[in-house]
Amino acid sequence: MQMFQGKPIYLDYNATTPIDPRVAEAMLPYLLEHFGNPSSSHVYGRKAKEAVDKARTQVAEMLGCREEEIVFTSGGSESNNYAIKGIARALRSRGRHLVASTIEHPAVTEVCRHLEEEGFRTTLVPVDGNGRVDPRDVEAAITAETILISIMHANNEVGTIQPVEEISRIAHSRGILVHSDAAQSVGKIPVRVHELGVDLLSVAGHKLYAPKGIGALFVRSGVQPDKLLDGANHEMNRRAGTENVAQIVGLGEACAMVRENQSSYEAHLRRMRDRLEEGLAARLSEVRVHGHPRERIPNTSSLGFRGLSATQILSELRTVAASAGAACHSDHVCVSGVLQAMQVPLEYAVGTIRFSVGRFTSADEVDTAVREIAAVVARLRQGR
Repeated sequence: MQMFQGKPIYLDYNATTPIDPRVAEAMLPYLLEHFGNPSSSHVYGRKAKEAVDKARTQVAEMLGCREEEIVFTSGGSESNNYAIKGIARALRSRGRHLVASTIEHPAVTEVCRHLEEEGFRTTLVPVDGNGRVDPRDVEAAITAETILISIMHANNEVGTIQPVEEISRIAHSRGILVHSDAAQSVGKIPVRVHELGVDLLSVAGHKLYAPKGIGALFVRSGVQPDKLLDGANHEMNRRAGTENVAQIVGLGEACAMVRENQSSYEAHLRRMRDRLEEGLAARLSEVRVHGHPRERIPNTSSLGFRGLSATQILSELRTVAASAGAACHSDHVCVSGVLQAMQVPLEYAVGTIRFSVGRFTSADEVDTAVREIAAVVARLRQGR
């Protein structure tokens, strides 16, 4: 499906995805016709409530949990905030120690930093050269005060999948809850909460072809995080505020599509990513793939071009939209915290670009992007 004709080839699906046409179609009646408040008892409210209930079921079916374990939020960041702050504050009488990794998204690390102002302490466990956490390091970080471990399911920059199942087993053997930020994994690989063993899991709608501004948090039955928003008893009295019906419908439809098409989506993403990496490897030398060689989400390719800067490459590469892993300024270079934590050599880290393919990426687009990227890199290397 060609969605972006005449525009740069979009290879930044980890940043955000377009709304799938089927998702937009499902949302439209709730933008134009079914405008009722789900809390109202009349027919307009009942129609809206039915839509919210259906979407909750669709999300729950995708994650393999019960409907009442899904709370709708404004997105992945709110889900992370609700999970981490909510559990920390609910369990502060048991302890004030949190464990996370050095490569978490700011929506986790900044939450932990904020909680430190309330008297909590955070231990950030390292990752190896492939960007993977060693469960033994997580176990070693646990203290008698530890109440929550938050480890992302898949990294947003290099795509490495974390051993969440093993971490959950370790945590639960010590009576500790586990949260995982699954914003980048949902829709790309199977995400089933009971297989992962997590107690809380965050979903971001705009990463799986639903709109921006909608997300969900899985909260295992019996787990009671403190509320972030106080007010009326919406969302089973877990999140105040009138439900955003149209966007909730969109998220539900996006999750239904994932459940129906998981294997075909995953296979397409892997083909496109591998085509990109193999095409560039055939044309260029001194290109390094960051991330785990096997345990990596199928759409993500973090590539370091030795001896160049990502900013320089992207400024010349006007036909492809991608993200830099480093930013070059007049007096210094800022390498991403993820690449630093992985101890990627500076000559590759500075020239790292993240390419992330998506559902609508075609083979022709990948082939064109390969030619353009290779030409730009070769030209810049000749001129260095």
